[in-house]
Amino acid sequence: MKLLHIDSSILGDNSASRQLSRELVQAWTAADSDITVTYRDLAADAISHFSAQTLVAAGTSAELRDAALKHEADLSASTMAEFLAADAVVIAAPMYNFSIPTQLKAWIDRIAVAGQTFRYTEAGPQGLCGGKKLVIVSTSGGVHAGQPSGVGHEEYLKLMFGFLGITDIEFVRAEGLAYGDDMRTKAMSEAKLQIRQQFAAA
Repeated sequence: MKLLHIDSSILGDNSASRQLSRELVQAWTAADSDITVTYRDLAADAISHFSAQTLVAAGTSAELRDAALKHEADLSASTMAEFLAADAVVIAAPMYNFSIPTQLKAWIDRIAVAGQTFRYTEAGPQGLCGGKKLVIVSTSGGVHAGQPSGVGHEEYLKLMFGFLGITDIEFVRAEGLAYGDDMRTKAMSEAKLQIRQQFAAA
């Protein structure tokens, strides 16, 4: 099985989402030795944001692209290839200002492409990525899951990947991390316990 691991926090070693996503992938690979992991750090190696140049690169034949357009086209192609090849995806998604990191949004914009990951039909949009498993490591300083303040975070991610046809979506959540040391410790411990229990029977 091919697993794609995505980190997006800008906090480096101080990141709760990075810590939890790392532990999740380690537990998953320990439970299944046949897993091959591809890792992408969207903060350390940021993907440029979707732009007019991105569209021009996609619409220009390879032999006519200059260096800048070739870079854009290659970036889109490699990002898409990683996603399409993955049987499972682990995304670390901290909440920034009631939404996801801009780095993660830039990655999503590269994989949400009509004709490749979804298509429009007479009956409406159809996702083309069914069969993939998605685990989202969701972290936040406050408590937002299931609340209006979480619409741009977890709810957006469920909507977006559901649009691409992914229905097997699971959340590992640690929230209230800014509510003091006791709350942070409790939230992290519960998330780690969920990870251990998820792979205990594997």
